[in-house]
Amino acid sequence: MSQTEAELESFRRQWREEVSARAQASKTTSRPALGSTQLSSSRSAARKGPVTEPHTAKSQDVSGEVDDEWEPRTYHGLGDREPGSRLADSPSSSTASTAHSAPRSALEHYEQAVEKESQGSLGDSVDLYRKAFRLDSRVHEAYKNKHFPPSSFQPPKTKPQDPNPSNAPVTMPNTAHHSLDGLSASLSSLIQDFSSLSVPGEEPPTDLSPAPPCPISTLPEEILVEILLELAIQDIASFVRLAQTCKRLAYLVLTEERVWRRVSIGSEVGFGAMHYDWNCKVNGKPLGDDDEGGQTLDPPEIDTHEPVPSLITTLLVPHVYPSYRALFRSRPRIRFNGCYISTVNYQRPGASSPSSISWHSPIHIVTYYRYLRFFRDGTCVSLLTVAEPADVIPYLLQEHMHTHHSGNLPSTVMKDALAGRWRLSGPAVPSKPSSGTSGVEVVEEQVNSEAEGTLHIETAGVTPKYIYKMALLLGSAGRAARNNKLAWKGYWSYNRLTDDWAEFGLKHYRPYHFSRVKSYGMGM
Repeated sequence: MSQTEAELESFRRQWREEVSARAQASKTTSRPALGSTQLSSSRSAARKGPVTEPHTAKSQDVSGEVDDEWEPRTYHGLGDREPGSRLADSPSSSTASTAHSAPRSALEHYEQAVEKESQGSLGDSVDLYRKAFRLDSRVHEAYKNKHFPPSSFQPPKTKPQDPNPSNAPVTMPNTAHHSLDGLSASLSSLIQDFSSLSVPGEEPPTDLSPAPPCPISTLPEEILVEILLELAIQDIASFVRLAQTCKRLAYLVLTEERVWRRVSIGSEVGFGAMHYDWNCKVNGKPLGDDDEGGQTLDPPEIDTHEPVPSLITTLLVPHVYPSYRALFRSRPRIRFNGCYISTVNYQRPGASSPSSISWHSPIHIVTYYRYLRFFRDGTCVSLLTVAEPADVIPYLLQEHMHTHHSGNLPSTVMKDALAGRWRLSGPAVPSKPSSGTSGVEVVEEQVNSEAEGTLHIETAGVTPKYIYKMALLLGSAGRAARNNKLAWKGYWSYNRLTDDWAEFGLKHYRPYHFSRVKSYGMGM
């Protein structure tokens, strides 16, 4: 036998001995190596505390043979456990099982639904939400109070600062003249958040392009307010729509009292152009007693009052109206940049033709229009016609009255127009305050002495011996519009020859509604 075969045979013998030794060791460990007494003692020892050193004692099986390779297991860090717990149970596994246990209360369902939703399990979260709300319809409030209490949102208390310090630069926004009076609490809080914003510029067309220039965003507030003031004088509607462009301009439009004060006391669209007493005769001539049409007609149903100066407008804020913006919107006033139109529709029975074989009489639908346009000098134009607004409004001017009554000219529709004058009801002129009484108190007493909102109109009649008198109530139609409606209060006819009054029935009369006309311009 060669040396190589001898080495192979030696390797095979060693390998067989090792395999047989491992088989004998596995048989020994498969049998119970410890008695019931030793096992219970080892468990009690494990409960008392962790085993710090390995057990070096040798175990002996039933046959009395000693196995040096078997050693009892040691468990470290068991800690204190409840009776009946298993060794395989760890604190982490018990916590996980508690966290994923079945929810019982509505709040637990809601919390687990939020967790499922954050994990992307939308179907499970919806089911849990439904169960939570079935148990408690106000569970979302309990969840909010638990996880997001109001105390966590309280801002840190800081020392109050003067919004308008004396050493502030001129271009610093001045909040003293801003007013949010008359707005709801939520809207006032929202608008107040816009006070610190600026006018944003246009975004660049691409990520690498520079932003387009925006000069208006760099203007000081004083110059910007002057621009807004000129816009409001030219067209108050465009000034209000400017609030839709950005948050900064929305804040200025709603709160800038300097603009609203100028608009309110001005004669363009404000109360500087309102007349609370007759300013002219019915025919438009200056007041006087030497010409007809200069007398004031006062039927028993209508009271006359003293004129009101423009100074009363400034005294109404803030004692009657909280701000000039509320004054301009709520106080009754006449509009000049358009006309008032009343469309009347009614039905009446007609006469059947003798040659008709029908048993029924025809029904006529009658449609006609009433037009009213007011001017800043205290005059007005009244027209009753069947012509539609598109054919009348462009010619509703004083120069078209009593001209071109013949022929086929478009202005022929003005042949039946009547000239007149108008005034508003208003508070009396404030008198000198007595001793111990302030001027504001006198104004308040006299403001409350007469209710505003009645429009008085006197026009010429269809013949020279008649004069018509109308009393209309100023109102609003629509959700956001103001002072765009004139409702009938009374309509009378005065006979100059007999000095008699006659009242017209208002059965088929309809209210006037304002229609804006852009082509009239500011000078009309």
